[in-house]
Amino acid sequence: MVTEVDLESVWGQVLSYMEAELQRTSFETWLRRTQAVGLSGDTFDVAVPDAFAREWIEGRYRPLIENTLGKVLGRPVKVRFSVPAWKSEVAATVDGSPPMTLFDERPVSGSAPGVRSSPEIPFSAIQPVRHSPDTYLNPKYTFERFVVGNSNRFAHAAALAVAESPARSYNPLFLYGGVGLGKTHLMQAIGHHVSRRLPGMAVMYVTAETFTNEVINAIRDDRTMEFKNRYRNNDVLLIDDIQFIAGKERTQEEFFHTFEALHGSGRQIVISSDRPPKDIPTLEERLRSRCEWGLLADIQAPDLETRVAILRKKALQESLPVPDDVIMHIATHVQTNIRELEGALIRIVASASLDGCPISLPMATAALRDILPKRADRPVTLGDIQRAVSRHFSLTVDDLKGHSRARKVALPRQLAMYLCRELTGASLPRIGEEFGSRDHTTVLHACEKITRERKESAEIEQTLARLEHDLHEVVL
Repeated sequence: MVTEVDLESVWGQVLSYMEAELQRTSFETWLRRTQAVGLSGDTFDVAVPDAFAREWIEGRYRPLIENTLGKVLGRPVKVRFSVPAWKSEVAATVDGSPPMTLFDERPVSGSAPGVRSSPEIPFSAIQPVRHSPDTYLNPKYTFERFVVGNSNRFAHAAALAVAESPARSYNPLFLYGGVGLGKTHLMQAIGHHVSRRLPGMAVMYVTAETFTNEVINAIRDDRTMEFKNRYRNNDVLLIDDIQFIAGKERTQEEFFHTFEALHGSGRQIVISSDRPPKDIPTLEERLRSRCEWGLLADIQAPDLETRVAILRKKALQESLPVPDDVIMHIATHVQTNIRELEGALIRIVASASLDGCPISLPMATAALRDILPKRADRPVTLGDIQRAVSRHFSLTVDDLKGHSRARKVALPRQLAMYLCRELTGASLPRIGEEFGSRDHTTVLHACEKITRERKESAEIEQTLARLEHDLHEVVL
C-alpha cells in the first residue's frame, strides 16, 4: 500500500508530465483539479471535480495517464476516476432538507487509509435564500427541449454539468457560435435547471445590450449602488452576446467588477458570444483573460441528421402534421441555423393553414421558393452525381459504370440513375451512355423502381435526401 505522501508525490509526477505534454488550456481545464486518493492492488484511484470531467478524461487521457503512472510506479496499473461523495453535500438547501445528489457520485473504493479529501469552500447555494425579481427566462428554453447532435454535444454536456453543480464545474462557462445555433437556449436551460433543482439560488439571465443600457441608466440617474446590488446579489449570472460590450469602456469596467465580485465569492457565471474571446475586437485584455479562465465550448451549425431531429421535435411539440418528406426537404435546403429551420417550418404550416390544404412536398416547395438560397449558375452534372453516390457508398465511379449485379453496387447505380433523371436535363439514352453504355430502358426501369421505393422505404428516402444535400453543397 502506498502512503498518503507517496500518493501525492506519484500523482504530482504524473501531472508534471501531463502538463508538459498537453496544451496549457487542456491541462488547466481537465487535470489541474484532480487528486490521487488511493492505490489498491493494481488500481490507482483519482478524484475529479464532476461527472462531466470524469467522462472527458476517461475518453481522452486515460491511456496516457496509465502509461505515465506505470513508468512512475515501475509496474502497470489501471486508473479509476471518481467524483467524491462529499461533492453532493454542498448542494444541501438552507431549509435543512437532505443534500441533493448532483451526479452519479460514489465513494472511491479501495482508498488508502488516512487520505483526506477536504471539501472546498461551499458556494452560495447555502447562502440565505434569494430570488432575482426578474430572470427573463423563456419557458420553452429547457434542456428537455434541446436537440443534441454532433455539432452541439460538447456545449450541451458542459452546460448540463454547470447546471447540476453551479460554480463547481466550469466557471466561467463561455459558449460561442453563430447566430441561431442554440446558445441562448442552453444558457436559459441552465437557469431553469438551477431554479428547479436549487430553488434557493438567485438566477439572472440578461443580454449584454440590456446590461449596457442599465449601466447607462444607473449613471444618468445616480443609481450605481442599486445597479451593483442587482447584479452582484445573484448566485448564477447568465449574460448573453457579450461581444456587444466591446468598445464600451464604462460598460466593460462595470462588467469586470461584477465578474470579480461574483467569481471571487464562488458564484457561477455563464457567458455567450458569436465568437471566442480572442476574436472579439476592442474587448479589454483583462476581460478576455477572465472569459478564458473556465471552459470554452463552441456550437457549430447542425448537420443533416440533427436538422431532421430538430424539425421532428418541433413538429411533435407543436402538434404539427408535417410529413417526413417535407421535413427532409427543409433539412436538406436550410443549412444555416436552427432559427431559419424553424422559420421555414412555420412558414409551411402557415401557408397550408391559410390555403386550407394539407401539408405536402409540392406545397412546401412552393412555400419556401422565395426564401431558399438560390443555386449557383453551374447546374449539377452527371459526373457530380456519380462522384457523390460512389463516395457515399464507398465505391468508385468505375463500379457504377461496370456490370456487377451485386446489390451493394446495383442499388447505388440505380439511385445514381434516378438522381441523374431528377436533377439534370439529360435524356435517358444520355444517362445510359454515362453508366457503361446501358440501354435507355435500363435507366427507365431504375428510375421507376427508385420512385416506388422512395415512397415505401424511409431508408431510401433518407439516403436520397443525404445525397441531394451533398449535391446541393457542390453547386453552391
